[in-house]
Amino acid sequence: MADKPQLFGTDGVRGVAGQPPLDPATIWRLGFAIGSVLGRESARRSGSVVLGEDTRESSAWISRTLASGLKASGVEVTYAGVITTPGVAFLARHHGFAAGIMVSASHNPYEDNGIKVLSSSGMKLPESMELAIERSLESAAAPADAARAHALVPSSQLLDDYVDYLVGLGGEPARLARLKVMADCAHGAASRVAPQVFQRLGIAAHILHAEPTGRNINLECGSLHPQKMSNGTKSSAADLGVAFDGDADRALFATREGHIADGDCVLYACARHFHEHGKLRGDHVVGTLMTNLGLEVALKPFGIGLKRTAVGDKYVLEEMMRSGMNLGGEPSGHIIFSDVSLAGDGLITMLQMLRLLAEKGQPLHVLIEGLRQFPQLIHNVRVREKLPLDSLPSVVEAIDHSRAEFGDRGRVVVRYSGTEKLARVMVEAEDAAAVERHTRQIAEAIEKAIGAK
Repeated sequence: MADKPQLFGTDGVRGVAGQPPLDPATIWRLGFAIGSVLGRESARRSGSVVLGEDTRESSAWISRTLASGLKASGVEVTYAGVITTPGVAFLARHHGFAAGIMVSASHNPYEDNGIKVLSSSGMKLPESMELAIERSLESAAAPADAARAHALVPSSQLLDDYVDYLVGLGGEPARLARLKVMADCAHGAASRVAPQVFQRLGIAAHILHAEPTGRNINLECGSLHPQKMSNGTKSSAADLGVAFDGDADRALFATREGHIADGDCVLYACARHFHEHGKLRGDHVVGTLMTNLGLEVALKPFGIGLKRTAVGDKYVLEEMMRSGMNLGGEPSGHIIFSDVSLAGDGLITMLQMLRLLAEKGQPLHVLIEGLRQFPQLIHNVRVREKLPLDSLPSVVEAIDHSRAEFGDRGRVVVRYSGTEKLARVMVEAEDAAAVERHTRQIAEAIEKAIGAK
């Protein structure tokens, strides 16, 4: 067995719904394997898991099949129905479940799906447990009728518990009620949660893309396509625009003027605010290799440092816990406020931003005006195989040439996606034309070496 999980990527098991590893037989076996490992690892707990899903048309049958495998291993399943991934994380932690499981492919199109397994604390599983599940999977045998699992009945109380929790984080409702919000739910799990939160807090919110059909999740909307949200924020003079992804673990924002504010903007505004009030532990924030160099430059005059990790919110959280820091995240909008939750939660991030606007009495564009992000370009190259990049001489040469030209005023990051057969090329520097040129040169080198035909 390899040292690294083969089935689990950076965000669980993911693929095209109905095809391996998300065919009925493998899903059933995965449920059985998860249950078997949880039975060994969580003997002190109830032996029950909470299961949620997003709005994809495949999510319901995957949940049923997974639950059937879990039950066959002796694990009880409590079904939350459609809910956000951080909602499942909250329920696992709050109710003491042995684990939380979410059926979702996050920001991917509806044809894809995935299975995310969360620990009893709401964190993503450590690789040691993922490896144990993969080993257990090898000996699990699915029944012939794995695709004909019984229906699940959701508990509405679980969703209510999560909404109650979010509302409690909103602070003083009277202050938030003065704010106007434009919210894009991506036809995903936020469609079931965000409107309730806004209503309970008395916030005037215009809701976009909250009518899921099973096939429209993330379709030209949400955090991958925030333009409609940002345009609506500007045209309606809303105080804040927010766009979630399919499972609402990330959020991007827009200023009143319609300018997009990504996760780096959130880190900048919140880090300064926390630091001013003596609440930024370690005087650092945690970012990733994709965090814009401009954030590091902008925070430095305030005595705030930046630690970088590999890409993935699980690595951000690991560094936060190792270093004792309480704020971290990614440009994509995964932000972790560890004093509140160990899961990246787009709704919590939104509530933190609304509270910041209310407390400061200033618009978002003022709170982030000190951040000057370097021009950055990310280009995805579809590859036929993920060979080690340092084994491709032409790719190494292109990367080294770019880094030598930029020196310490630019960055080049080339990595493989953890969930797709993609090589991601990220280049940032002060000169936009140079960024474009070097991105193109590196991408072309990758395409010639291992590009998918």
